[in-house]
Amino acid sequence: MGRIKVCGFNVNSVRARLPLLEAWLEHRGNDLDILCMQELKAEEDQFPFDFFKRFGFTCYINAQKRYNGVGTCTKPLPEEVLTQFGHPLLDAEKRLLYTRYPFFHLINLYAPHGDVRGTEKFEFKLRWYDALREWIAARFDLERDKVVLVGDFNITFDDADVFDPVLLADTIGTMPEEREKLKALLDLGFVDAWRRLRPGEVQYTWWDYKGARIWKNEGMRIDFVLVSRALLPHLEAVEVDMWARRKNKIKPSDHAPVIATFRFDD
Repeated sequence: MGRIKVCGFNVNSVRARLPLLEAWLEHRGNDLDILCMQELKAEEDQFPFDFFKRFGFTCYINAQKRYNGVGTCTKPLPEEVLTQFGHPLLDAEKRLLYTRYPFFHLINLYAPHGDVRGTEKFEFKLRWYDALREWIAARFDLERDKVVLVGDFNITFDDADVFDPVLLADTIGTMPEEREKLKALLDLGFVDAWRRLRPGEVQYTWWDYKGARIWKNEGMRIDFVLVSRALLPHLEAVEVDMWARRKNKIKPSDHAPVIATFRFDD
């Protein structure tokens, strides 16, 4: 089987990002095996299936008009695909897509952004994370099952994930209640691939379009690849591809792709 490269990328509108995606995939030599995209902002009849087919991908999407939406474009064909999860919170919006392969289970997610404390959106975000944890706990044993959870989590783990902990203290993505939900996934048996392989390295995955934040590196790390402990022996590398974010002539997403490489013996 060899190496499998899995990428999580919040594209912030797949149709608007086609010029970037084309240039980026060509730049990388089309070396990705599975591309998990978030925030598609397109319905199924608007999704550019033929574009990705040119690069050898078969795409499965969980689409929503104008908002949200996730898509998993993959070269190895999955054995199972889920877009419904049997929970009203998880199925209320199009934020999850599950695919099963012989080598691992893959969950592509776009977590709610939330809002300031005390709002309905804030409470929905916390309850959504609770529902996600319950679904994963009921389906998998992360000490035994090889599971990848990838996407835009809209929460930072701690102050090392923000460029200015004082300025951003207790704002969306840094509130203690949010971070507790993210850390609850680690307690379930996931490991943050970046922190495991590149401890101490400061790296962000999202930068506001305003104020030339990307060039000042004033960002946040909110896009992750989480790996079950059973899959850890196969985790070989992880990177944040800054090429896709540092574009001037092609409009970039406000996120950078996060790519993990797994190694499986033949």
